[in-house]
Amino acid sequence: MSLKIRLIVMNFLQFAVWGAYLTSMSRYLGPAGMGAHIGIFYSVQGIVSIFMPAIMGIIADRWVPAQKLLGASHLLAAAFMLATGLYGLQAGTDVSFSLFFTLYTLSVAFYMPTLALSNSVAYSILEKGGMDTVKAFPPIRVFGTVGFICTMWLVDVIGFQTTAMQFVVSAVIGLVLGTYAFTLPNCPVSTGTKNKTLVEALGLDAFKLFKQRKMALFFIFSMFLGVSLQITNGFANPFIASFEALPQYATTFGVQHANILISLSQISEALCILLIPFFLKRYGIKNVMLIAMSAWVLRFGFFGLGNPGNGVWLLIFSMLVYGVAFDFFNVSGSLFVDKETPHNLRASAQGMFMLMTNGVGATIGTLGAQYVVNQFTSWQDVLVEGQSKSLMLGDWQSVWFIFAGYALLVTILFAILFRYKHNRAA
Repeated sequence: MSLKIRLIVMNFLQFAVWGAYLTSMSRYLGPAGMGAHIGIFYSVQGIVSIFMPAIMGIIADRWVPAQKLLGASHLLAAAFMLATGLYGLQAGTDVSFSLFFTLYTLSVAFYMPTLALSNSVAYSILEKGGMDTVKAFPPIRVFGTVGFICTMWLVDVIGFQTTAMQFVVSAVIGLVLGTYAFTLPNCPVSTGTKNKTLVEALGLDAFKLFKQRKMALFFIFSMFLGVSLQITNGFANPFIASFEALPQYATTFGVQHANILISLSQISEALCILLIPFFLKRYGIKNVMLIAMSAWVLRFGFFGLGNPGNGVWLLIFSMLVYGVAFDFFNVSGSLFVDKETPHNLRASAQGMFMLMTNGVGATIGTLGAQYVVNQFTSWQDVLVEGQSKSLMLGDWQSVWFIFAGYALLVTILFAILFRYKHNRAA
Protein backbone atom coordinates (compact mmCIF):
# COMPACT_ATOMS: atom_id res chain seq x y z
CA MET A 1 0.00 0.00 0.00
CA SER A 2 1.41 3.44 -0.98
CA LEU A 3 2.36 6.01 1.63
CA LYS A 4 -0.34 8.40 0.43
CA ILE A 5 -3.09 5.80 0.74
CA ARG A 6 -1.90 4.87 4.23
CA LEU A 7 -2.04 8.52 5.26
CA ILE A 8 -5.46 8.91 3.63
CA VAL A 9 -6.79 6.08 5.82
CA MET A 10 -5.23 7.69 8.90
CA ASN A 11 -6.79 11.09 8.16
CA PHE A 12 -10.20 9.59 7.34
CA LEU A 13 -10.36 7.79 10.68
CA GLN A 14 -8.78 10.72 12.59
CA PHE A 15 -11.71 13.01 11.83
CA ALA A 16 -14.39 10.32 11.68
CA VAL A 17 -13.80 9.93 15.43
CA TRP A 18 -14.61 13.62 15.96
CA GLY A 19 -17.46 13.89 13.48
CA ALA A 20 -19.50 11.27 15.30
CA TYR A 21 -20.34 13.68 18.12
CA LEU A 22 -18.85 17.17 17.66
CA THR A 23 -21.79 18.85 15.90
CA SER A 24 -24.58 16.76 17.46
CA MET A 25 -23.45 16.46 21.10
CA SER A 26 -25.36 19.59 22.11
CA ARG A 27 -28.62 18.01 20.92
CA TYR A 28 -28.05 15.19 23.43
CA LEU A 29 -26.86 17.38 26.29
CA GLY A 30 -29.98 19.60 26.26
CA PRO A 31 -32.66 16.90 26.69
CA ALA A 32 -30.34 15.01 29.09
CA GLY A 33 -30.51 17.96 31.48
CA MET A 34 -27.05 19.36 30.72
CA GLY A 35 -28.09 22.08 28.26
CA ALA A 36 -26.73 24.87 30.46
CA HIS A 37 -23.28 23.24 30.27
CA ILE A 38 -22.92 22.97 26.47
CA GLY A 39 -20.22 25.65 26.45
CA ILE A 40 -18.29 23.83 29.16
CA PHE A 41 -18.29 20.60 27.18
CA TYR A 42 -16.90 22.36 24.13
CA SER A 43 -14.51 24.55 26.11
CA VAL A 44 -12.87 21.52 27.75
CA GLN A 45 -11.51 20.67 24.31
CA GLY A 46 -9.76 24.01 24.46
CA ILE A 47 -8.66 23.66 28.07
CA VAL A 48 -6.87 20.35 27.48
CA SER A 49 -5.42 21.78 24.25
CA ILE A 50 -3.64 24.43 26.31
CA PHE A 51 -1.16 21.85 27.56
CA MET A 52 -1.75 18.35 26.13
CA PRO A 53 -0.74 18.92 22.46
CA ALA A 54 2.41 20.78 23.52
CA ILE A 55 3.36 17.99 25.93
CA MET A 56 2.69 15.31 23.32
CA GLY A 57 4.63 17.29 20.72
CA ILE A 58 7.59 17.51 23.06
CA ILE A 59 7.45 13.76 23.71
CA ALA A 60 7.21 13.03 19.97
CA ASP A 61 10.15 15.37 19.26
CA ARG A 62 12.38 13.89 21.96
CA TRP A 63 11.50 10.39 23.12
CA VAL A 64 8.61 8.45 21.52
CA PRO A 65 8.05 7.98 17.77
CA ALA A 66 5.05 10.09 16.77
CA GLN A 67 3.07 7.25 15.16
CA LYS A 68 3.26 5.16 18.37
CA LEU A 69 2.25 8.12 20.51
CA LEU A 70 -0.64 8.73 18.10
CA GLY A 71 -1.82 5.12 18.47
CA ALA A 72 -1.58 5.07 22.25
CA SER A 73 -3.44 8.39 22.54
CA HIS A 74 -6.29 7.16 20.35
CA LEU A 75 -6.67 3.91 22.28
CA LEU A 76 -6.91 5.77 25.59
CA ALA A 77 -9.30 8.37 24.16
CA ALA A 78 -11.52 5.63 22.73
CA ALA A 79 -11.65 3.71 26.01
CA PHE A 80 -12.86 6.77 27.92
CA MET A 81 -15.28 7.76 25.14
CA LEU A 82 -16.76 4.26 25.20
CA ALA A 83 -17.25 4.58 28.95
CA THR A 84 -18.93 7.96 28.39
CA GLY A 85 -21.38 6.58 25.85
CA LEU A 86 -22.25 3.43 27.78
CA TYR A 87 -22.83 5.42 30.97
CA GLY A 88 -25.07 7.89 29.12
CA LEU A 89 -27.13 5.03 27.67
CA GLN A 90 -27.43 3.32 31.07
CA ALA A 91 -28.32 6.51 32.95
CA GLY A 92 -31.06 7.65 30.57
CA THR A 93 -32.46 10.97 31.81
CA ASP A 94 -30.85 10.56 35.25
CA VAL A 95 -27.33 11.53 34.15
CA SER A 96 -24.78 12.62 36.73
CA PHE A 97 -23.10 15.67 35.21
CA SER A 98 -19.91 15.23 37.23
CA LEU A 99 -19.38 11.59 36.20
CA PHE A 100 -20.40 12.07 32.56
CA PHE A 101 -18.26 15.20 32.22
CA THR A 102 -15.23 13.53 33.85
CA LEU A 103 -15.30 10.56 31.48
CA TYR A 104 -15.79 12.84 28.49
CA THR A 105 -12.96 15.14 29.58
CA LEU A 106 -10.50 12.24 29.96
CA SER A 107 -11.33 11.10 26.45
CA VAL A 108 -10.92 14.58 24.98
CA ALA A 109 -7.63 15.06 26.86
CA PHE A 110 -6.09 12.22 24.87
CA TYR A 111 -7.88 12.95 21.58
CA MET A 112 -7.02 16.63 21.13
CA PRO A 113 -3.22 16.08 20.95
CA THR A 114 -3.78 13.65 18.07
CA LEU A 115 -4.85 16.53 15.80
CA ALA A 116 -1.33 17.94 15.88
CA LEU A 117 0.34 14.53 16.12
CA SER A 118 -1.41 13.27 12.98
CA ASN A 119 -0.10 16.33 11.10
CA SER A 120 3.43 15.68 12.37
CA VAL A 121 3.20 12.01 11.37
CA ALA A 122 1.96 12.92 7.88
CA TYR A 123 4.65 15.58 7.35
CA SER A 124 7.40 13.24 8.55
CA ILE A 125 6.30 10.33 6.35
CA LEU A 126 5.85 12.55 3.28
CA GLU A 127 9.29 14.12 3.72
CA LYS A 128 10.91 10.69 4.12
CA GLY A 129 9.16 9.73 0.88
CA GLY A 130 10.72 12.73 -0.87
CA MET A 131 7.44 14.63 -1.34
CA ASP A 132 6.62 18.35 -0.99
CA THR A 133 4.30 18.70 2.02
CA VAL A 134 2.59 21.84 0.68
CA LYS A 135 1.54 19.99 -2.48
CA ALA A 136 1.07 16.47 -1.14
CA PHE A 137 -0.63 17.06 2.22
CA PRO A 138 -3.84 18.95 1.31
CA PRO A 139 -5.23 16.20 -1.01
CA ILE A 140 -4.54 13.70 1.79
CA ARG A 141 -6.02 15.91 4.51
CA VAL A 142 -9.24 16.30 2.50
CA PHE A 143 -10.10 12.69 3.34
CA GLY A 144 -10.16 13.65 7.02
CA THR A 145 -13.05 15.93 6.20
CA VAL A 146 -14.70 13.13 4.24
CA GLY A 147 -14.45 10.93 7.35
CA PHE A 148 -15.97 13.70 9.49
CA ILE A 149 -18.89 14.02 7.06
CA CYS A 150 -19.48 10.27 6.91
CA THR A 151 -19.92 9.92 10.66
CA MET A 152 -22.06 13.10 10.83
CA TRP A 153 -24.44 11.57 8.29
CA LEU A 154 -24.31 8.16 9.95
CA VAL A 155 -25.28 9.56 13.35
CA ASP A 156 -28.05 11.65 11.78
CA VAL A 157 -29.56 8.95 9.54
CA ILE A 158 -29.65 6.22 12.21
CA GLY A 159 -31.16 8.60 14.77
CA PHE A 160 -28.27 8.99 17.22
CA GLN A 161 -28.18 12.84 17.21
CA THR A 162 -30.10 13.02 20.49
CA THR A 163 -28.69 9.88 22.18
CA ALA A 164 -25.43 8.81 23.81
CA MET A 165 -24.87 6.23 21.06
CA GLN A 166 -22.98 8.90 19.12
CA PHE A 167 -20.17 8.57 21.69
CA VAL A 168 -20.09 4.79 21.25
CA VAL A 169 -19.76 5.20 17.48
CA SER A 170 -16.83 7.57 18.04
CA ALA A 171 -15.15 5.13 20.43
CA VAL A 172 -15.34 2.18 18.03
CA ILE A 173 -13.68 4.19 15.26
CA GLY A 174 -11.04 5.40 17.73
CA LEU A 175 -10.13 1.84 18.68
CA VAL A 176 -9.64 0.97 15.01
CA LEU A 177 -7.44 4.03 14.40
CA GLY A 178 -5.41 3.47 17.58
CA THR A 179 -4.51 0.00 16.39
CA TYR A 180 -3.85 1.12 12.82
CA ALA A 181 -1.47 3.91 13.90
CA PHE A 182 1.04 1.37 15.26
CA THR A 183 1.42 -0.06 11.73
CA LEU A 184 2.45 3.28 10.16
CA PRO A 185 6.06 3.93 9.05
CA ASN A 186 8.40 4.99 11.85
CA CYS A 187 8.78 8.71 12.57
CA PRO A 188 12.17 9.00 14.27
CA VAL A 189 12.62 11.27 17.26
CA SER A 190 15.26 14.02 17.23
CA THR A 191 18.78 12.80 17.97
CA GLY A 192 21.69 14.45 19.73
CA THR A 193 19.96 15.43 22.98
CA LYS A 194 23.19 15.47 24.98
CA ASN A 195 24.51 18.74 26.36
CA LYS A 196 21.09 20.37 26.09
CA THR A 197 19.60 22.53 28.81
CA LEU A 198 16.56 21.31 30.73
CA VAL A 199 14.38 23.72 28.75
CA GLU A 200 15.70 22.31 25.47
CA ALA A 201 15.41 18.70 26.65
CA LEU A 202 11.74 19.24 27.51
CA GLY A 203 11.06 20.84 24.15
CA LEU A 204 10.14 24.15 25.77
CA ASP A 205 12.51 25.91 23.39
CA ALA A 206 9.52 26.13 21.03
CA PHE A 207 8.58 29.21 23.05
CA LYS A 208 11.64 30.88 21.50
CA LEU A 209 9.50 31.36 18.42
CA PHE A 210 7.79 34.23 20.22
CA LYS A 211 11.02 36.23 19.97
CA GLN A 212 10.30 36.60 16.27
CA ARG A 213 7.73 39.36 15.75
CA LYS A 214 6.28 37.55 12.75
CA MET A 215 5.74 34.27 14.62
CA ALA A 216 4.57 35.98 17.82
CA LEU A 217 1.88 37.94 15.97
CA PHE A 218 0.90 34.86 13.98
CA PHE A 219 0.37 32.79 17.14
CA ILE A 220 -1.47 35.62 18.91
CA PHE A 221 -3.90 36.14 16.03
CA SER A 222 -4.27 32.37 15.75
CA MET A 223 -5.58 32.55 19.31
CA PHE A 224 -7.97 35.40 18.46
CA LEU A 225 -9.32 33.55 15.45
CA GLY A 226 -9.41 30.29 17.41
CA VAL A 227 -12.14 31.93 19.49
CA SER A 228 -14.48 31.37 16.53
CA LEU A 229 -13.61 27.72 15.84
CA GLN A 230 -15.98 25.85 18.14
CA ILE A 231 -18.91 28.31 18.33
CA THR A 232 -20.93 26.86 15.46
CA ASN A 233 -19.96 23.29 16.38
CA GLY A 234 -21.58 23.85 19.77
CA PHE A 235 -24.58 25.97 18.88
CA ALA A 236 -25.47 25.56 15.18
CA ASN A 237 -27.43 22.34 15.77
CA PRO A 238 -29.58 23.68 18.66
CA PHE A 239 -30.10 26.91 16.68
CA ILE A 240 -31.44 25.11 13.62
CA ALA A 241 -33.48 22.72 15.79
CA SER A 242 -35.08 25.71 17.56
CA PHE A 243 -37.14 26.42 14.42
CA GLU A 244 -39.11 23.24 15.16
CA ALA A 245 -41.12 25.34 17.64
CA LEU A 246 -42.52 27.32 14.69
CA PRO A 247 -45.13 25.39 12.65
CA GLN A 248 -44.00 26.84 9.30
CA TYR A 249 -40.51 25.40 9.79
CA ALA A 250 -41.17 22.25 11.85
CA THR A 251 -41.21 19.83 8.92
CA THR A 252 -38.41 21.39 6.84
CA PHE A 253 -35.45 19.20 5.91
CA GLY A 254 -33.00 21.36 7.83
CA VAL A 255 -34.91 21.06 11.09
CA GLN A 256 -35.43 17.32 10.71
CA HIS A 257 -31.83 16.65 9.63
CA ALA A 258 -29.78 19.46 11.13
CA ASN A 259 -26.56 17.42 11.06
CA ILE A 260 -26.87 16.77 7.32
CA LEU A 261 -27.50 20.47 6.66
CA ILE A 262 -24.49 21.39 8.81
CA SER A 263 -22.40 18.81 6.95
CA LEU A 264 -22.46 21.11 3.93
CA SER A 265 -19.82 23.00 5.94
CA GLN A 266 -17.56 19.97 5.89
CA ILE A 267 -18.26 19.28 2.21
CA SER A 268 -17.17 22.85 1.48
CA GLU A 269 -14.14 22.24 3.69
CA ALA A 270 -13.19 19.18 1.66
CA LEU A 271 -13.25 21.18 -1.56
CA CYS A 272 -11.48 24.23 -0.17
CA ILE A 273 -8.53 22.18 1.09
CA LEU A 274 -7.61 21.54 -2.53
CA LEU A 275 -7.35 25.29 -3.17
CA ILE A 276 -4.79 25.89 -0.42
CA PRO A 277 -1.56 25.15 -2.38
CA PHE A 278 -2.61 27.62 -5.11
CA PHE A 279 -3.69 30.37 -2.73
CA LEU A 280 -0.65 30.03 -0.46
CA LYS A 281 1.84 30.17 -3.32
CA ARG A 282 0.07 33.02 -5.15
CA TYR A 283 -1.13 35.22 -2.29
CA GLY A 284 0.90 34.24 0.80
CA ILE A 285 -0.09 33.48 4.37
CA LYS A 286 -1.30 36.97 5.29
CA ASN A 287 -3.83 37.25 2.49
CA VAL A 288 -4.96 33.67 2.97
CA MET A 289 -5.54 34.34 6.68
CA LEU A 290 -7.45 37.54 5.85
CA ILE A 291 -9.68 35.58 3.50
CA ALA A 292 -10.32 33.06 6.30
CA MET A 293 -11.16 35.81 8.80
CA SER A 294 -13.57 37.50 6.38
CA ALA A 295 -15.25 34.16 5.82
CA TRP A 296 -15.90 33.87 9.59
CA VAL A 297 -17.70 37.22 9.46
CA LEU A 298 -19.94 35.87 6.69
CA ARG A 299 -20.37 32.52 8.47
CA PHE A 300 -21.92 34.15 11.53
CA GLY A 301 -23.74 36.87 9.62
CA PHE A 302 -25.56 34.43 7.35
CA PHE A 303 -26.64 32.41 10.39
CA GLY A 304 -28.14 35.58 11.86
CA LEU A 305 -30.15 36.31 8.69
CA GLY A 306 -31.20 32.79 7.69
CA ASN A 307 -33.89 30.23 8.53
CA PRO A 308 -34.70 26.67 7.36
CA GLY A 309 -37.64 27.91 5.21
CA ASN A 310 -37.45 30.70 2.65
CA GLY A 311 -34.13 31.79 4.16
CA VAL A 312 -32.48 28.38 3.87
CA TRP A 313 -30.25 29.70 1.07
CA LEU A 314 -28.57 31.98 3.63
CA LEU A 315 -27.89 29.00 5.89
CA ILE A 316 -26.47 27.15 2.89
CA PHE A 317 -24.20 30.11 2.10
CA SER A 318 -23.05 30.07 5.73
CA MET A 319 -22.15 26.40 5.38
CA LEU A 320 -20.31 27.00 2.10
CA VAL A 321 -18.08 29.81 3.41
CA TYR A 322 -17.12 27.62 6.39
CA GLY A 323 -14.72 25.68 4.19
CA VAL A 324 -12.76 28.85 3.50
CA ALA A 325 -13.05 30.03 7.12
CA PHE A 326 -11.74 26.76 8.59
CA ASP A 327 -9.24 25.47 6.01
CA PHE A 328 -7.58 28.72 5.03
CA PHE A 329 -6.87 29.21 8.73
CA ASN A 330 -6.23 25.75 10.18
CA VAL A 331 -4.54 23.88 7.34
CA SER A 332 -2.67 26.88 5.90
CA GLY A 333 -1.59 27.89 9.40
CA SER A 334 -0.24 24.41 10.08
CA LEU A 335 1.72 24.42 6.81
CA PHE A 336 3.06 27.91 7.57
CA VAL A 337 4.30 26.77 10.99
CA ASP A 338 5.92 23.70 9.43
CA LYS A 339 7.80 25.83 6.90
CA GLU A 340 8.84 28.63 9.26
CA THR A 341 10.27 26.55 12.14
CA PRO A 342 13.49 24.50 12.49
CA HIS A 343 13.17 20.77 11.90
CA ASN A 344 13.86 19.82 15.52
CA LEU A 345 11.04 22.10 16.74
CA ARG A 346 8.34 21.18 14.27
CA ALA A 347 6.27 18.82 16.41
CA SER A 348 6.53 21.25 19.34
CA ALA A 349 5.61 24.16 17.07
CA GLN A 350 2.56 22.27 15.82
CA GLY A 351 1.64 21.72 19.45
CA MET A 352 2.06 25.46 20.04
CA PHE A 353 -0.24 26.26 17.11
CA MET A 354 -2.85 23.88 18.56
CA LEU A 355 -2.40 25.45 22.00
CA MET A 356 -3.13 28.93 20.71
CA THR A 357 -6.06 27.95 18.47
CA ASN A 358 -7.86 24.93 19.87
CA GLY A 359 -6.46 25.68 23.34
CA VAL A 360 -6.54 29.24 24.60
CA GLY A 361 -8.63 30.62 21.74
CA ALA A 362 -11.29 27.91 21.68
CA THR A 363 -11.60 27.95 25.48
CA ILE A 364 -12.22 31.69 25.57
CA GLY A 365 -14.52 31.40 22.57
CA THR A 366 -16.80 28.65 23.83
CA LEU A 367 -17.10 30.01 27.35
CA GLY A 368 -17.72 33.48 25.96
CA ALA A 369 -20.22 32.10 23.46
CA GLN A 370 -22.07 30.25 26.22
CA TYR A 371 -22.37 33.51 28.17
CA VAL A 372 -23.71 35.36 25.10
CA VAL A 373 -26.11 32.55 24.20
CA ASN A 374 -27.40 32.37 27.79
CA GLN A 375 -28.19 36.11 27.69
CA PHE A 376 -30.45 35.76 24.68
CA THR A 377 -31.75 32.14 24.73
CA SER A 378 -32.83 29.37 27.11
CA TRP A 379 -33.83 25.70 26.96
CA GLN A 380 -37.62 25.37 26.99
CA ASP A 381 -40.03 22.44 26.80
CA VAL A 382 -42.47 23.00 23.94
CA LEU A 383 -45.19 20.89 22.33
CA VAL A 384 -44.40 19.85 18.75
CA GLU A 385 -47.19 17.86 17.11
CA GLY A 386 -48.39 16.71 20.50
CA GLN A 387 -44.93 15.72 21.76
CA SER A 388 -42.92 17.62 24.38
CA LYS A 389 -39.46 18.59 23.13
CA SER A 390 -36.63 20.52 24.76
CA LEU A 391 -35.48 23.30 22.42
CA MET A 392 -33.14 26.27 22.79
CA LEU A 393 -35.34 29.31 22.08
CA GLY A 394 -34.70 33.05 22.08
CA ASP A 395 -33.10 35.91 20.12
CA TRP A 396 -30.63 33.93 18.05
CA GLN A 397 -30.17 36.75 15.54
CA SER A 398 -28.50 39.01 18.10
CA VAL A 399 -26.26 36.12 19.15
CA TRP A 400 -24.93 35.55 15.62
CA PHE A 401 -24.46 39.26 14.90
CA ILE A 402 -22.34 39.66 18.06
CA PHE A 403 -20.07 36.83 16.88
CA ALA A 404 -19.87 38.37 13.37
CA GLY A 405 -18.85 41.73 14.87
CA TYR A 406 -16.04 40.09 16.84
CA ALA A 407 -14.70 38.31 13.74
CA LEU A 408 -14.76 41.59 11.79
CA LEU A 409 -12.72 43.36 14.49
CA VAL A 410 -10.06 40.61 14.46
CA THR A 411 -9.87 40.82 10.65
CA ILE A 412 -9.23 44.57 10.70
CA LEU A 413 -6.55 44.33 13.40
CA PHE A 414 -4.74 41.47 11.61
CA ALA A 415 -4.70 43.42 8.35
CA ILE A 416 -3.07 46.37 10.12
CA LEU A 417 -0.60 44.62 12.45
CA PHE A 418 0.65 41.42 10.74
CA ARG A 419 3.40 42.14 8.24
CA TYR A 420 4.68 39.37 6.00
CA LYS A 421 6.31 39.85 2.62
CA HIS A 422 5.27 37.00 0.36
CA ASN A 423 7.76 35.64 -2.15
CA ARG A 424 5.56 34.21 -4.91
CA ALA A 425 8.45 32.18 -6.30
CA ALA A 426 9.06 30.42 -2.95
